[in-house]
Amino acid sequence: MITLKSPREIEKMAESGAILAGVHKGLQKLIKPGLDTWEIEEFADKYIKDHGAYPSEKGFDGYKFATCISINDEVAHGIPRKGLKLKDGDIVKVDLCVNKDGFESDSCWTYAVGNVSDELKKLMQVTHDALYIGIDQAVIGNRIGDIGAAIQDYVENKNGFGDVRELIGHGIQPTIHEAPNVPAYGNAGQGMRLREGMTITIEPMVNTGTWQITDRYDKKDDWTYYVSADGTPSAQYEHTLAITKDGPKILTSQDHEADKKYML
Repeated sequence: MITLKSPREIEKMAESGAILAGVHKGLQKLIKPGLDTWEIEEFADKYIKDHGAYPSEKGFDGYKFATCISINDEVAHGIPRKGLKLKDGDIVKVDLCVNKDGFESDSCWTYAVGNVSDELKKLMQVTHDALYIGIDQAVIGNRIGDIGAAIQDYVENKNGFGDVRELIGHGIQPTIHEAPNVPAYGNAGQGMRLREGMTITIEPMVNTGTWQITDRYDKKDDWTYYVSADGTPSAQYEHTLAITKDGPKILTSQDHEADKKYML
């Protein structure tokens, strides 16, 4: 079931999103070569709780952590690992969800660790741009397929990268995963029509090589996560947004000036 949110509910989700964005802004300063991924987890968990909210990935389907942390060819759902230190030239994805007074937000960001290659800089830029290309399609009357088609065309046809299929965006609120599914690929003019009051995430995951992914099992932590099938690097960017009569409104913005036209 899809629930259409009132302006008040969307404003409350934006309050949750502001706390989540605060975590990411803090990580911009924190992430550097030599940082243990557990320090990312500790920072995020403390920041969220210090701001009167709860890290809602913790406990979701039995998950134990506030963050998902995925490095280089790890596409998604990597966990914070004590003793795993970031190296110069890595890229790291940090995905997290926040619940503030019962209102959810969800956002992932990719960070360069020290000095990264030109290829990785391009991957990050293309993936970031793909997110906003998708957001621009999130208007009343468009269909879910319009979002995915615009992203896929930009990622694959215009830049030659792999647009991950198996992992997708979703509706959000009252829980972190709600209908509808929001793929970052697809066909224009197909799928559910977007309506005022819908709240969704858009989250392109892009590989420099194939779009295909595979499982990787970590025996030490007894955890399975996703990596690119050919071992090539992967980036991800994600925002939570609301469909409004004034266009898409980003609820997890880290830069209100750059996102000025998308703010409530």
